[in-house]
Amino acid sequence: MTDLTLSTAAAAGLRADAIVVGVAKGTASKSGTLVLAPGAEAVDEAFDGKLVAVLETLGASGAEGEVTKLPAPEGFRTPVVLAVGLGPAPERDGGYATEALRHAAGCAARALAGAKKAGVALPLADAAAVGAVAEGTLLGAYSFDTYKAAGRGGSGGRGGKNGKNAKPPLAEATLLGGKPRDKDHKAALERAAAVCEELNRARDLINTPPNDLDPETFATLASAAAKEHGIKVQVLDEKALVKGGYGGILGVGAGSASPPRLVKLTYTHPGARKSLAFIGKGITYDSGGISLKPPGHNETMKCDMSGAAAVFAAVVAAARLGLKVNVTSWLALAENMPSGSAVRPGDVLRMYSGTTVEVLNTDAEGRLVLADAIAKASEDKPDVIVDVATLTGAMMVALGNRLFGIMSNDEAFRTAVHEIAEGAGEPSWPMPLPEHLLKGMESPTADIANMGERQGGGLVAGLFLREFVGDDITWAHLDIAGPAFNEQGPFGYTPKGGTGTAVRTLVRLAEAAAEGKVL
Repeated sequence: MTDLTLSTAAAAGLRADAIVVGVAKGTASKSGTLVLAPGAEAVDEAFDGKLVAVLETLGASGAEGEVTKLPAPEGFRTPVVLAVGLGPAPERDGGYATEALRHAAGCAARALAGAKKAGVALPLADAAAVGAVAEGTLLGAYSFDTYKAAGRGGSGGRGGKNGKNAKPPLAEATLLGGKPRDKDHKAALERAAAVCEELNRARDLINTPPNDLDPETFATLASAAAKEHGIKVQVLDEKALVKGGYGGILGVGAGSASPPRLVKLTYTHPGARKSLAFIGKGITYDSGGISLKPPGHNETMKCDMSGAAAVFAAVVAAARLGLKVNVTSWLALAENMPSGSAVRPGDVLRMYSGTTVEVLNTDAEGRLVLADAIAKASEDKPDVIVDVATLTGAMMVALGNRLFGIMSNDEAFRTAVHEIAEGAGEPSWPMPLPEHLLKGMESPTADIANMGERQGGGLVAGLFLREFVGDDITWAHLDIAGPAFNEQGPFGYTPKGGTGTAVRTLVRLAEAAAEGKVL
């Protein structure tokens, strides 16, 4: 991961490969011209106050994510100035939004792949800005090259066509204007490093091909990382799952040669007053089972364990930050494959809670593994349960590829989670749980079916999960099917492939609970 430091040094004297400055689109009150963001003053002065004119000549507009490179002015110890767009300039009394800073820092970090060091002179008005720029830099610099020639320790990545042109991520970034002796600035930097390192670990897991990440391997990796940070680990293997009656997880994993696992990771703080349970869907590969997915829908199904990756990263981050709250993450891990032993449409499963479920579609498997984990987690009586899952294509139809849906049995909590997600830079939208949709899941054979009406399928899935939440427990469901895996090109600090969506939301929720701001 990119090394970050804070420095009050002058931009001109910094030895680096590039200096990053921010530019914005002028508002009506600023004559609609390009505007330099705070932090760029020294660079502008070296250009005799003509940096804006030079950038405009090169076509810069200040649009969000726009990157413009130009030679550094005489007297600088860096060869390049990189101007990155922040979008519309704020009004006179307002500062730049933290998400705009994250986005700009991420774009700059991606543009500087291959560089050894950069000086980042974006606006750092306060500790929140320091944290945002740090997050954007660390997340934007992410790359997954384990399976490329360079990642295998080859000759500089020249062993293959794709590895040949691969550039390593930005090695080091110095945040100019950050105060290394200011405790708030230092804390913001350290928080960003901990959260982003765990989020990038989640991205690595999501990007790992399923032949190298089955349920047992995932459980082993998660256990090792948790133990490193003082987190208690319990892993239920297939024998323990049979003994415990986890019919949902066992049913989903029945068709695979790789048996399922249920992993419990528990972080406790002696001063904690609240307890949170995070539950993640961990389908390490989803073929659809007997209800096989059609061609064109299988290729990215390694990402169906993104929810488990998110809750794993969140509990480790909480431990590293020493949050005064108890957090337990449950990873419901299975591989959904077709075979002679696989669950069939029409089969009935007896879940951990004792509820029987008629399986009408084996590709609606995520709700089955989550239901067992939710019922088990409810026995601990946490203050809240939040499950995270790449659950339904219907949510992608409703919200697209960049927003996740939030459902809950408590409207106030749903609103709180939505606001926390937005503040973390993870777009979301509150969704309802219409009671009339329950009728579609009535089964003549079992207590409930795992499918209901096709229209509103994402809401049907949420209603199904609600049935397994313990009495008097506040619960929320995050359907991250859209933003969990980016199949398009990178943008801002979001790479192509696994994104780590929901990690920052969960960490902020844990921080808010520790501070008594929610629950």
